[in-house]
Amino acid sequence: MSDYVSERLKIKIRQQADDRCGYCQSLQKYVWGTLEIEHIIPKSKGGSNDEQNLWLACRPCNLYKSDQTHGIDPITEENIALFNPRTQRWQEHFSWSDDGVYILGLTSCGRATVKALQMNNPCVTTVRHAWVSVGWHPPEELN
Repeated sequence: MSDYVSERLKIKIRQQADDRCGYCQSLQKYVWGTLEIEHIIPKSKGGSNDEQNLWLACRPCNLYKSDQTHGIDPITEENIALFNPRTQRWQEHFSWSDDGVYILGLTSCGRATVKALQMNNPCVTTVRHAWVSVGWHPPEELN
C-alpha cells in the first residue's frame, strides 16, 4: 500500500479540518510545527490513504495515538473505540475545564481518547495556560 497522499488531498483535508487538530483542537497558527495528516485507522491496522481515513492532527496527538484504534475508559475500564474526528462531533465527546486548559471526556469514547492520546500531559497544559492568558484559547466555537 502506497504511503503517498497527494498535495491536493492534503490541502483539502487541512481545509475540512479548519487548520486545527481533530483531537485537541489546537490551531495551526499557534502550534510549533506543521499539523500532520493522520490516519484514523492506522495503515498498520489496515487503514488506507483514502480521504475518509485521513484527518489533521498535531504532532503530540499523532505520536500518542500512534497505531491505536481503541483505548481504556478510565471510569468503566472498557476497551472503547477512539474518537473519530471525521465522523464524530468534538462537542459531544469533550469539553474544556472551566479554566480552558484541560480537555474533559464527556463519554466513554472521549475519556478513552483523552487518556490514550495523553491530551492533558504537562507539556500541552503548560502551552494551553499560556494561550489562555493571551486570549487564544479555548476556541470560541467550542466553549
